[in-house]
Amino acid sequence: MRGALSTREEDWRYADPDWLAAADPVALAQWREVDVPAGAAISETREVAAGVERLRVHVGRGGSFALFCINAAGPYARAEVEVTLEEGAHFEFGGVTLGGGDTRQEFVTRVVHAHPYATSNQTVRAVQWGRSTGNFLGRIEVVRDAQKTDAAQNFRAILLEKGASANTKPELEIYADDVKCAHGAAIGALDQTAAFYMAARGIPPETARKLLIRAFVADAFAAIEDGDMREQMLEKALAALGEEAL
Repeated sequence: MRGALSTREEDWRYADPDWLAAADPVALAQWREVDVPAGAAISETREVAAGVERLRVHVGRGGSFALFCINAAGPYARAEVEVTLEEGAHFEFGGVTLGGGDTRQEFVTRVVHAHPYATSNQTVRAVQWGRSTGNFLGRIEVVRDAQKTDAAQNFRAILLEKGASANTKPELEIYADDVKCAHGAAIGALDQTAAFYMAARGIPPETARKLLIRAFVADAFAAIEDGDMREQMLEKALAALGEEAL
């Protein structure tokens, strides 16, 4: 495999080795930098392109950075995000992977709580069908003396067909003792109990399926403050699913 990246490295073990072997290692190493000034608030929405996108963010004291992503590209699409938080800063992340066929979509995050009183929250949802794979590798680091840290990450995946798969690898590295850090994960099929409940009330199966998927995906964008933008992101995600999945 060309370049320094390989599936032997922990952060790349779920990656697509054929795609990496053909990729330009120089392009893979490029990062986009964002600096959030103290007290400022920046929010971004993105649709991840095929390949590897890398973003490095520094959030100043009392500032906030929010990032919401749709990852539906293929054959391989990976978004990496590294965030460093100063005192009282906040990072919000919402992402959804959507894939069919043999595609693979990944989110890889690293959040460094470098000072006290910083907070972070990450919500990732995956909807996969065919033989696709959706991955979330999330790492939270709390340095020594970064007391009163409050960090959470949550991953849930719906596999619409038996050949699809999803993987999550949460990591917590904590060197302070007065912190709140949590992670949760669940992978499975659509909620059949909810589908039965809706069918019992006369809702056609196709409509019920769409409503359940819509509610599931909406979790990733719930923290978008602008209602119109929140709805736009949800509609874009549902459009990426297409009739094949719905």
